[in-house]
Amino acid sequence: MKVAIPVLDGRLCLHFGQARRFALVEADPEKKEVQGVEVLDAPEHQPGVLPEWLASLGAELIIVGGMGGRAQELFAGYGIECIIGAPEEAPQKIVQDYLDGVLKTGGNVCDH
Repeated sequence: MKVAIPVLDGRLCLHFGQARRFALVEADPEKKEVQGVEVLDAPEHQPGVLPEWLASLGAELIIVGGMGGRAQELFAGYGIECIIGAPEEAPQKIVQDYLDGVLKTGGNVCDH
């Protein structure tokens, strides 16, 4: 599976729409292991661009600190599940915690 995570300085960027780069983490949920990470420059942010772009890259899941309701709907429309309220950690750690079932999430830091 491929997991998208907005990043800033090698850690999760709390506001996904402000991220200029995304980590695309390849993981094997059966083996519960991260297999690789690719960090890509994001296209210019406009409504609907990021969900389509990440879907075209094969992302099935996006883990963020905060995301507005409309963005969540757009991601769902591309079949990408959203996990919101993740901590500012390295993408590999976030995905490994997710695979291990121990990812701790808090509130949505985005209110729009």
